[in-house]
Amino acid sequence: MPPPPGSWDPAWVELLGLLILSGAYLWALRRFGGAPRWRVAAFVAGGAMLVLLFVSPASTLALHYHLWAHLLQNVALAEWTPLLAVLGLTPAMAAALGGRGPVRVATHPLVALPAWLVAYAVWHVPAVYDEALRTHALLHLEHLTYFATGILLWWPVVHDEPHRLTNGARAIYVFAAFLLASPIGLLITLVPEPIYAFYEEAPRIWGLDALADQQIAGIVMAGSESVVFFAVFALYVARFFADEAG
Repeated sequence: MPPPPGSWDPAWVELLGLLILSGAYLWALRRFGGAPRWRVAAFVAGGAMLVLLFVSPASTLALHYHLWAHLLQNVALAEWTPLLAVLGLTPAMAAALGGRGPVRVATHPLVALPAWLVAYAVWHVPAVYDEALRTHALLHLEHLTYFATGILLWWPVVHDEPHRLTNGARAIYVFAAFLLASPIGLLITLVPEPIYAFYEEAPRIWGLDALADQQIAGIVMAGSESVVFFAVFALYVARFFADEAG
C-alpha cells in the first residue's frame, strides 16, 4: 500500500546530496572570499526548493500517485535548481572550476546542450521512466543526471569562464534549449492515451484518471519550462539590444 497522499517523504539520498553540495559551497565561500548576498540567496533558494519538492507531500504524490507532481520535480531538478546553483557561484569560483579540463569540455555549449537534451529525452522514454519509479537506485541516478546536466546547461549562460559568449549568443542558446526540449511536454499533453504504465496503475485521487493526470503533467512541464526560459531569453535579448545601442 502506498503512503497517504499527505505524508512527508524523508528523501535521504537527495538530502545527503544537498548536504554535500552545501558543504562544498561553504568551503568555496571561505576559499574565494565570500560572495554577494544575492548569489548566496540564489544558492539557498535552490536548496530550499529541493527540500520543498523532495521532502514534502509533493514527493509522495510524485512517487506514488501523480505524473504531474513527478514532472514538476523533473523540471525543478533539470532547470530551476541548477540555474540557482550556478547563479550562486562567483566569477572567481567559476573561473577556478572552469579552468579544469573536464569542466572546460563539459560546459562548452555544443556539449552541455546536447547532454541536457539527451538526459531529458532518455529519462522520459516510457519503459525507462517506469523502471526508474520501481527501482529507487535508478530513480536517484535520474535525479543526479537531471541536476548535473542542468548545471552544464546553465553554466555558459551565466558565467564568462571558460567560454565567453556574447549576449546575443546566450539568447540564441537559451531559445534553442527551450525549442528543442518543449516538444516532450507537448507530446505528453497531446498523446490520446496514457503512456506511463506506473501511473496507470497508481491509486486514483482527486477524481483524476490516468489520462487527465498525464495531460495536466504535460501542461505543467511545458508551462514551467516556458516561464524560466522566456525570462532568461528576454534578459539576454534586452542586453543584446543595449550593447547594440551603446
